[in-house]
Amino acid sequence: MAFFGSVIKGVIDLKGKITSEPDAIKAQHEVLKHLLETAKDTAFGKYYCFEAILDSENIEKAFAEKVPYFDYNRINAEWWCRYHEGATDITWPGKPSYYALSSGTTGKESKRIPVTDEMVESIRNAGITQVSALANYDLPSDFFEKEIMMLGSSTDLQENNGHLEGEISGISASNIPDWFKGYYKPGEDIAKIDDWDERVQKIAENAKNWDIGALSGIPSWMELMMKKVIEYHNVDNIHDVWPNLQVYTSGGVAFEPYEKSFNALLAHPITVIDTYLASEGFIACQQRPETNAMKLITDNGIYFEFVPFQPEYIQEDGSVSDDAPVIPLSEVEAEKDYILLISTVSGVWRYLIGDTIKFTDVERAEIRITGRTKFFLNVVGSQLSVNKMNDGMQELEQKYDMEIPEFTVSATKIDGEFHHHWYIGTSKEGLNEEELANALDEYLQSANKNYGVARSKSLKGVKVTLVKPEVFHNWSESNKKKGGQVKMERVMKEEKFKDWEAFVEKETATV
Repeated sequence: MAFFGSVIKGVIDLKGKITSEPDAIKAQHEVLKHLLETAKDTAFGKYYCFEAILDSENIEKAFAEKVPYFDYNRINAEWWCRYHEGATDITWPGKPSYYALSSGTTGKESKRIPVTDEMVESIRNAGITQVSALANYDLPSDFFEKEIMMLGSSTDLQENNGHLEGEISGISASNIPDWFKGYYKPGEDIAKIDDWDERVQKIAENAKNWDIGALSGIPSWMELMMKKVIEYHNVDNIHDVWPNLQVYTSGGVAFEPYEKSFNALLAHPITVIDTYLASEGFIACQQRPETNAMKLITDNGIYFEFVPFQPEYIQEDGSVSDDAPVIPLSEVEAEKDYILLISTVSGVWRYLIGDTIKFTDVERAEIRITGRTKFFLNVVGSQLSVNKMNDGMQELEQKYDMEIPEFTVSATKIDGEFHHHWYIGTSKEGLNEEELANALDEYLQSANKNYGVARSKSLKGVKVTLVKPEVFHNWSESNKKKGGQVKMERVMKEEKFKDWEAFVEKETATV
């Protein structure tokens, strides 16, 4: 048993014993108070009367009444654009040191999310919280001697008008503490390589020089990296190269759709820990092995609010109507879907992050991501959320012994009638598309009451088209969104779906 690993494990165990869990409600009150006090003299704080909010008897209620909801387009057009004109003290004191380029899943251009020094510190603190939670897992001491492969975006940040720009994983990795650099792989030189394929090639070439104990990154791109390493070294699975691999920290998307294809690359199961790091901040991380839910980090510079996820509150572009009710953490209920709003130390205010969540344990403030507001398929009243789509894919995986790491769907008209057209990524041969469509349709009708009603009325059928998983990756690359934080869009609007179908036709024609 490695001595140094025992020391680290002992420190983590001790920290877990002497550090008490914060009262989430009180912590959120203090976070909101800090945000308002810090930003009260900014242009935003003056416009929305933060001083008056702080003097009110109930600052949570006053804050919700005075400050409207913001999505990216609105806050960028009304406030953040002033930073790019050279102004300071707009939504947060000073000017942001970084901008996170959100590769996203919707929209034609990357969003540019302000990232302040306070947010960098917040993300670092959340990482420490996550590491401390390893005390709850039955990991041997020598695990803490192993290296960690963090597969994110390039750390070669670009200077632009006095600040640095890059994806949030690249910003985070470029700010790792010195003591951690000895554990961090692929290391600074390889991490700076901007081209995804070149970076993964270098990882494959160096893989056997590293003793990797943990992986961290988005599942789809982690799979591609592992496949490249396996192929390069001509082995059966990733454990033939990294025999001490024991932990995978997932994030960005639900892991369940990738579970089967991911596990196929392993010699034996490993511990999977979910995290929730968005371009706007480190929101939650899994802290207990007996659940796959994540605990909201309530004392670390992010204030949370929740809008009930109901069709009447969601506009066509995925934003929230101004009259939608908001619920503070103190009033949420378990197993109900909510649209997540955040206010942060980066000068993000009542911001629609785009995700929907549900609480699995209200007392522990534990959540699961259930989908995206823009990926809510409700063209003909089907009210189909991403979590139901994921469930449908898992049903097909089990029933037909197949792996479905990627999929997308759109409501399209076929012979003048609405259908849900699914494109499913799988490498398995000999499957019948019509049979899969019927099985998926039957499952969704049984699992989703509103979908069943829609199928009896305006939604006339389901169509399935099978393609290789590589087609999805090539689509991302064609849109200059390959690797790092990139997530495939699960629901496409009609115009984009036409582009997708044309792309698929071209891809399959060249095979």
